[in-house]
Amino acid sequence: MNYVWAFVVGGAICVIGQLFIDYTRLTPARILTGYVVAGVVLSAVGVYKPLAEFAGAGASVPLLGFGHLLAQGVVQAVDRCGLPGAFTGGLTAAAGGIAASLIFAVAAALVGKSRDQN
Repeated sequence: MNYVWAFVVGGAICVIGQLFIDYTRLTPARILTGYVVAGVVLSAVGVYKPLAEFAGAGASVPLLGFGHLLAQGVVQAVDRCGLPGAFTGGLTAAAGGIAASLIFAVAAALVGKSRDQN
């Protein structure tokens, strides 16, 4: 059942994004940014952690999960370091994922062949 709930919750998150694209004038970049901010807000209110525990990767992998990760990093860093942690916590919490995405992007660029646009 864990796989089913991950699929349902992750799919619902994607359906909401697609509805925003189809029925509003919001650009995809604004929708993605809104998802990250919504993850932070839901984490701050205390709603996102139970959702992530219930849905697993269906809730933690999308951009809402990235916002939750940033918020949790800030909370932990503020507890450890005080106010300066508000500026560094999100970056240190997400550093591994961001570094991995950059490394894989460079590897894909080196292995793949670019086609000239002209």
